[in-house]
Amino acid sequence: MSKIIASAGIQGAHKVVARAEKKYNQVLEKFGPDQKVELPNTGYYLPVIYGILGHAVQKLGDMKPVFERCHSLLPAPVAERHHLPYLGPALDAGMATFFAEEMEEAIRYLEEPDFYLTGEDITPDKIWLGAADDVIMRKRGVEFVDGTAPGFAAILGAPPSTEIAVKIAQELQEKNLYVFMASDTDGNCMSKQLLEAGVQIGWPTRLVSFGPYTSSAIFAVGFATRAAMSFGGIEPGDFRKILIYNKDRVFAFALTFGRVSDEWYANGLGCVNYGFPVIADTPIPEVLPTGICTYEHVVSNVPYDKMVAKAVEVRGLKVTVSKVPIPVSYGPAFEGERVRGENIYYEAGGPKASTSVELTRMKPMEQVEDGKIELFGPDLDEMEPGTRGGIAVVAEVAGRTMQEDFEPILERQIHHLVNFAKGIMHIGQRDIAWYRFGKDAFEKGMRIKHIGSILHAKYHSDFGGICDKVQVKIYTQPDKVEEILKQARAVYAKRDARVEGMVDEDENTYYSCTLCQSFAPNHVCVVTPERTGLCGAYSWLDCKAAFEINPTGPNQPVEKGKVIDQVKGQWEGVNAFVKKASRGNVEFYNAYSILDNPMTSCGCFECISAISPMCNGIMSVDRDYAGMTPSGMKFTTLAGSVGGGAVTPGFVGHSKLYIVSKKFIRAEGGIKRVVWLPKHLKEELRAKFEKRAAEEGMPDLLERVADESVGTSEEEILPFLQEKEHPALTMDPLM
Repeated sequence: MSKIIASAGIQGAHKVVARAEKKYNQVLEKFGPDQKVELPNTGYYLPVIYGILGHAVQKLGDMKPVFERCHSLLPAPVAERHHLPYLGPALDAGMATFFAEEMEEAIRYLEEPDFYLTGEDITPDKIWLGAADDVIMRKRGVEFVDGTAPGFAAILGAPPSTEIAVKIAQELQEKNLYVFMASDTDGNCMSKQLLEAGVQIGWPTRLVSFGPYTSSAIFAVGFATRAAMSFGGIEPGDFRKILIYNKDRVFAFALTFGRVSDEWYANGLGCVNYGFPVIADTPIPEVLPTGICTYEHVVSNVPYDKMVAKAVEVRGLKVTVSKVPIPVSYGPAFEGERVRGENIYYEAGGPKASTSVELTRMKPMEQVEDGKIELFGPDLDEMEPGTRGGIAVVAEVAGRTMQEDFEPILERQIHHLVNFAKGIMHIGQRDIAWYRFGKDAFEKGMRIKHIGSILHAKYHSDFGGICDKVQVKIYTQPDKVEEILKQARAVYAKRDARVEGMVDEDENTYYSCTLCQSFAPNHVCVVTPERTGLCGAYSWLDCKAAFEINPTGPNQPVEKGKVIDQVKGQWEGVNAFVKKASRGNVEFYNAYSILDNPMTSCGCFECISAISPMCNGIMSVDRDYAGMTPSGMKFTTLAGSVGGGAVTPGFVGHSKLYIVSKKFIRAEGGIKRVVWLPKHLKEELRAKFEKRAAEEGMPDLLERVADESVGTSEEEILPFLQEKEHPALTMDPLM
């Protein structure tokens, strides 16, 4: 390692620790050692300290031993002559820097509770998002699991111009990377540069403005550390596994702009501990030999037009970007972008516009001309800005292995594929799709017909195993749109009947989903016709299609074999697959039970169910509910207990739709055990829940289920359940 880097980094670490300790002594005198400190809404305390040291910092007094550890890690400054080897001490200095900065930021939350925002979006007067809470971390973690987000770039400082900042940000987005921004260069921050250029920042666009200080970069490191504990199932304090996990699984790197201060060098040393290389635009010393990082550790003086490509190369990222022939930038990073009222050029569907419908149909080979895209009706350049109307998008697909069951799987992707185009907003599916084309996109040449270009390119690139030919027909004429709507609704009804009629007993082959093993190595999801994947994104048909597309991928056929327990959902073939796929860590589980060896959970689940002993029932909560639950824990705390690939009796992760499945906790009595749901989830599931309850002879069951308006503890909801004569109260005892 470069002596200059080691010397500057060690000096920077001394400065950071001294600054943080000075602030600590001030607040300790003001608030006392029992004052609570935290990063809001996380079950991981101060995650870097908790993950690396196994020490839970919950109050100011808990910081004292951490500062003592910082001092034990801090090496003496590198001697001018006869210096000792400095790789190990330099890395220790980097870790001490991270510990001190995390405590410094926790103190900032204490002293300035309104400095950082909560949630995913910025506001007109605040742009600093601070530490990601556990809801955000788990929601965004799904994208790291399924590959739509291969890694993140941690930014320190600001490029020399707004134009360069925008170009680098968009290039990172186009490679599907998250961009975590902190610190400043001569008082300017990259976050502010992007805002000045009219670029939307926040978690939905993957341009995350953590904070204006160098210490704000610790939030990116905390995100990576929590990923190892939450999704990797690594125990707090097992620092070696956490660091190796991040090197091998969380593909991140740091980009620095402008003069590199001693404090920046110290943070760079901390990044190297995690296997995250540093790429700089200034001619600082380089560390090119491999060792801690996969390849080079520090690469400098990189031109701006080659900076992102160089970072991807040095980190060893495997980024696949499909080139879609449209005149705007394209990639998953733009999926969360909004097109607001004043920027609408054309709007189709939605509450203020007319019909918008989408349909994908299988056709014989001879009826499809690959690449043919037709528009029936006016395009954007034939309309006035602000026009509202209708749209019908019909993709016709032919393939030797294409099946009718695959149509809704392809069709469901239209939402994501269209949203990836910068300047286009898409909400909903089927006959409630909602399109907005932005004025900026129009000015760059984007037209309605380009929707066909997107679907043709992406159906081929993403579903080439089943799509040999793709043609797209788009309608904007009102009468034709209504005609397509009638055709589509008839197809939807037929599909729904087909899927709803499927039962686990009729299928001998189930499917695995091991996408989440990159974060939870022991977790194996087995998807059946009546038990969708925990994340809610994969049904049995989806997995079947995915296997057809990629026979060596994460969705493998699982022969269920001999039935061991029909009620609990246990089969010999599934057991054998689970044991093999978990590398022997999980011997078996029961697909339909919450008490007896329930299915493992990764961390990407839509919902968590937990037993409510006092009420003799089950409460279920989804990740969109942030309040307390009758289990005595919020979703984030529950998720920390259940995730990571563990079998956790009494708790189980699952999708929303599994609640209304006939197989939902069948071993314990099924849907009649549900005693509490968040109010919004009750409304979301109402139609399906009432239908399922009626099948159980209790059509009014949902009205007997408590929600947060009744109470958030078992003591509060029990009288309500007694008054409503909830059936769980008279069922066999759970415990």
